[in-house]
Order: sequence, then C-alpha cells, then structure tokens
Amino acid sequence: MRLEDEIKSSFRNDYHKALVNLYYTNSVIGQKFFKLINKHGLATPQFNVLRILKGQYPKAATIGLIKERMVDKNSDASRIVDRLHKKELISRTESQTDRRQKEVIITQRGLDLLKKMSFCEEQEDAILSNLNTQEVQQLNALLDKIRS
Repeated sequence: MRLEDEIKSSFRNDYHKALVNLYYTNSVIGQKFFKLINKHGLATPQFNVLRILKGQYPKAATIGLIKERMVDKNSDASRIVDRLHKKELISRTESQTDRRQKEVIITQRGLDLLKKMSFCEEQEDAILSNLNTQEVQQLNALLDKIRS
C-alpha cells in the first residue's frame, strides 16, 4: 500500500516522503518483531543484547562492548543487563583486570531461550520476503549510502 494512503498525508517533496517512509516502515517492522519476541518475555533491546552475547560466547563481553554493538544506541545497556540477569539469562562478574567493569556472558538458559526463539528470526526474515535477492541487496546498498 502507498504511504499516502496508509497515513493519509501528503509530502513537501520526494525527499520528505522517503524520510517519513523510512520512519513509518521502521515502526511497522519494529511492532511486528516486538509482538513475536514479547511472547517470550523479552523486549527488543533485551533480545538484541542476548544475540550480541551469543555471538561473543563463550567469551564474556563488557557493558561498553554491548553498547557499541547495539542496534539502538540510546538503549541503557546497564539496565538491560540488570533485567536479563534477574531472569537468569546472563551472568555478571567483576572483571579481574578492572574492578569497575563487569564481564557479562550468556547463560545456558539464555542460549536455550534463543534456540527456542529461532522461529522469531525466521519470521523476522520473512518481513522482507516480498523482495527478491537483488532488491534486498539494492535496499542494503541504499541504506548504507544514506548512513554514509
């Protein structure tokens, strides 16, 4: 469906429409994904942190490394880590080299949850299933170009 029909609005020009289209599409995709992972008791930033830690596993990560790799740079990584720790999905220990830092590692329970949630990742991929491989590559190139 065309953006104009979807949000019942007009735009100053094509650049304005493209920006609103990006914001709106991001919101639609985010809401769909949130509904998938919320069934497992997680918010999107928590899921992002678990995936970061899974990628680091079996090595530990610092809060700084987690912040650096997060999709949403405005997320409070320390608070997210606290919540995941309460759910026993990660463990936290004081760094032996720098007592001010915490070393964070995903637990087996966290790994098991991500395995159980693999369906969510399949559903996430399906969001773009109406695009062919060439279109997805073009989209990625255009998005990279916008951020440059």
